[in-house]
Amino acid sequence: MDKNIFNISSDNDFTKVALDVFKHQFENNKTYRSFCDLLYIHPSDIHKIEEIPFLPIQFFKSRKVLSSLDKVQEIFTSSGTTGSITSQHFVTDIKLYQESYLKGFAHFYGDIKDYVVLALLPNYLEREGSSLVFMVDDLIQKSNHIDSGFYLHNLEELAQKIITLEKKGQKILLIGVTFALLDLIEKHQFLLKNTIIMETGGMKGKRKELVREELHLLLKNGFGVAEIHSEYGMTELLSQAYSKGNGIFKTPPWMKILIRDTEDALTILPNQKTGGINVIDLANYNSCSFIATQDLGKIHQNSTFEIIGRFDNSDIRGCNLMVL
Repeated sequence: MDKNIFNISSDNDFTKVALDVFKHQFENNKTYRSFCDLLYIHPSDIHKIEEIPFLPIQFFKSRKVLSSLDKVQEIFTSSGTTGSITSQHFVTDIKLYQESYLKGFAHFYGDIKDYVVLALLPNYLEREGSSLVFMVDDLIQKSNHIDSGFYLHNLEELAQKIITLEKKGQKILLIGVTFALLDLIEKHQFLLKNTIIMETGGMKGKRKELVREELHLLLKNGFGVAEIHSEYGMTELLSQAYSKGNGIFKTPPWMKILIRDTEDALTILPNQKTGGINVIDLANYNSCSFIATQDLGKIHQNSTFEIIGRFDNSDIRGCNLMVL
């Protein structure tokens, strides 16, 4: 099945594989099966992806969401405030995750070996179980470059490294959590020509939240770049979408975004309407590929999408029959 997932080249291919994955997960994932049964939905009723039920993401906090009996190789956990319940993503085939992010990165950015990868992810490094750290660590290894590496709070060293590599004309990927990138440009002003600045979102309580336009303007001015790139992924997924500017994201061929009505979770909205983001991630074959997130967004005509914000807990309605 994983061969089919990464060979998708058309909407018809995607629909065919997605319906096969849905049937597999309905039959093999107890949590997802219970959810579908509560909605009286069976694979024989489903003929297009818009009809597939999307599992609320909160289930990863309360249930084991697995479609495989294989041994669990990794458990990825979400970051949470002290005392809060975190999501757990049980991964039985770590190679599937690696294939997904490596092929996804190559799809948008080319060969990882062309880049020095500099990672500024302090809060992620300071805890166990981050799927983002796992991915970035592997990208650092695969870049096969002596200058690639993680930075925690050593911003001075990082700034000098960027300046030195820029002078050599070396392509750089600087991937960082938002508050740490802001910390860096408060200490140093750059004028970068060969560096991609990729923010992974999140102030994590370290700074005041900013709207995207305001944040990206600060980062563009501080780094001296024309665009700020972004990565959209989460603990519960095995694939990422990427934005090369203006907060407009694209998915790799095995991932798709649908927008659901915030009042009726089973209704899928047309393009340009704002609603809850549903993700189909076919690489998540051994878990659940159909997830209703707590993000709000909208899809544009060419299948690109943007994130508008997040639900607050009072906004989450419908389809949460088993969560409570």
